[in-house]
Amino acid sequence: MGETSGPTYLGLDLSTQQLKAVVVDDELKILYEANVEFDNDLPEFRTHGGVNQTKDAPGVASAPCLMWVKALDMLLDKLRVCGVDFSKVRAISGCAQQHGTVYWNKGSRNQLQNLRPDKFLHEQLCSSFALNNSPIWMDSSTTAECKIIEETVGGPRELAKITGSRAYERFSGAQIAKIWRTRPDVYANSERICLVSNFVATLLIGNYAPIDYADGSGMNLLDIHMKDWSNELLMTVAPDLRDRLGETVPSFTNLAPIATYYVERFGFSEQCRIIAFTGDNPASLIGMRLKKGDLACSLGTSDTLFLWLDVPKTLTDGHILCNPIDNDAFMGMLW
Repeated sequence: MGETSGPTYLGLDLSTQQLKAVVVDDELKILYEANVEFDNDLPEFRTHGGVNQTKDAPGVASAPCLMWVKALDMLLDKLRVCGVDFSKVRAISGCAQQHGTVYWNKGSRNQLQNLRPDKFLHEQLCSSFALNNSPIWMDSSTTAECKIIEETVGGPRELAKITGSRAYERFSGAQIAKIWRTRPDVYANSERICLVSNFVATLLIGNYAPIDYADGSGMNLLDIHMKDWSNELLMTVAPDLRDRLGETVPSFTNLAPIATYYVERFGFSEQCRIIAFTGDNPASLIGMRLKKGDLACSLGTSDTLFLWLDVPKTLTDGHILCNPIDNDAFMGMLW
């Protein structure tokens, strides 16, 4: 591994257990790698496998939002120590664990837009979350909300026709509905609700980044045919939800230049662009260069089987997601 004279590209992956980075050149040669393991590198958050769970709350699984923020601080410092020349990084993109939701406090946009380069991110964003812990994909405490969501549209198969999946406890729609029902104060104080993927992009652009089609289709809220939120489902889950979720965009959208914070603190170029982040499963389809007729298996904290689809099939025992590299195609997934 080592530096190159040409431009480089930084990829990030915020998974359940760690935040990982890889720096590549124009030919996709790996130049640098680094990671932050949540349990070992950030023990103050007391996670096990990157997750907070207690016997007092069966089925509830969450992760500290500030842990993820602090991990980004640490990861960029690790890369700098490794010798990465951030001024050569032309673009940054990446992926994250799917379904988790992050609730930004009112006023957080202003804080994101005015980050001070002489302070760590986690110091400046410590009061930015309406809910300190993000419900994540391992949470199974929303059975009641799932039932309501399915009944609204006529059952699990009808929901799958619209969103690509029947209602699942871990999916973001049910999680948001539970927050609205059990913690109305948190919902009322939330200025924006992010998935974990666009949460990372938000940190990098210093403004709220949009949810991409592929990761958004793992929420039971997105009409995968129209590539837009289903108004019927939004109204079922919580009031004024469209405003809190923001727009949706193609997964390959060139979002914005990197925030000034990173230019001044780490030496990134002002021309470095942030490309939309997506979910880890859609990112696997991209990274494995899947095409029509291919089938892939991903082994990890959760094992998944996925394939390219030209036409969506209604499944009640699997998932159909928007394709991250072709807006007219889809991907099928079993896990």
